[in-house]
Amino acid sequence: MRDSFLKYLKFEKRYSAKTILAYQTDLQQFQDFLTEGFDGVPSAEANHGIVRSWVVSLVESGLGAVSVNRKIACLRSYFKFLIKQDIVAKDPMAKIKILKTKKKLPHFVQEAEMVTALDQTNFGNDFDHLRDQLVLELLYGTGMRLSELIGLKDSSVNLRDRTLKVLGKRNKERVIPFTASLVQLIEAYRKIRDREVGRKNDFLMVMKTGESLYPMMVNRIVKKYFKNSNLEKKSPHVLRHTYATHLLNHGAEINAVKDLLGHSSLAATQVYTHNTMEKLKKVFDQAHPKA
Repeated sequence: MRDSFLKYLKFEKRYSAKTILAYQTDLQQFQDFLTEGFDGVPSAEANHGIVRSWVVSLVESGLGAVSVNRKIACLRSYFKFLIKQDIVAKDPMAKIKILKTKKKLPHFVQEAEMVTALDQTNFGNDFDHLRDQLVLELLYGTGMRLSELIGLKDSSVNLRDRTLKVLGKRNKERVIPFTASLVQLIEAYRKIRDREVGRKNDFLMVMKTGESLYPMMVNRIVKKYFKNSNLEKKSPHVLRHTYATHLLNHGAEINAVKDLLGHSSLAATQVYTHNTMEKLKKVFDQAHPKA
C-alpha cells in the first residue's frame, strides 16, 4: 500500500519529488520500528498505541520537534489515504497531537545592505557575473523560490509587460511583476548567453554547459555575494523572506504579498508581519509624546 500511497501523492496531490522522498523515508522508518518492536505488523494495521509509541521513541532519540511533526503529518496523510481506499476503518492518528515548536522568525537582509549588495557591487560584464547578478536580482525582485528560479523558462518571461510566469508548489502557476531595471539586465544576460553558450533548451538561467542551474550552485552564488553579511543564514530563501518583508515595510497589502509569494493560505504570509510590527513600534517610540 505504501507504493500506492506514494503514487497518489505524485499523480493526484502533485507533491514535489523532494516531499515524496521524505514521506517514503518516514514510512520506511515507521515500518522498521514495527519490525523491531511489534513483530513486523504491517503499517496499515498499526493502532493508536503503536503510533504513539513511535512518536515517543522519536522524541527520546533526540529528534527535533519540527522533524517529528513532519513524520506525524506523513502518517496522517497515509492513514487518510487508507481510509479513503476502505483499507482501514479507524484512524489511529485521530488523537495524535503535534509537538509544540518555537516560532522562528524569517531571516532577511536589511534594505541598506541589500542596496549595497545589488547596486554597489561591480559584477562585471562576462557571462558568469551577469548570470550571478540576474540570479540575485530575480530572487530579491520577485520573491520566487529556488526551485522556481531553476525551472524558469525563457518563454515565461514577458519583457514588454514586465511579468514572468513561474510554476510553484503542486504545479500552481502564478504571474509575478518585476521592475523596469530588470529588463535591461535580462536582455544583456540573454545576449551574452546566446552568443557564448547557445540555446540548448528553454531554461532562462543556465551554466556554461547550457544546462539548467542546480540548487547547490545557486546557494553558492548567494553565499558568495553575502559572505561579509552578518546574516545567520545565507541562502536563496533568505532573499525571498527579504522580498516579502520589504514589501510589507513599504505598505504592501498582505493579501497581495500572499499572492505574489504563491502561498496557499494567509497564515504562511503573516509570519512576515512581525518584522513590520517591530518597525512600527520603533516609529511609535520615536514619535509619540507619551512613548
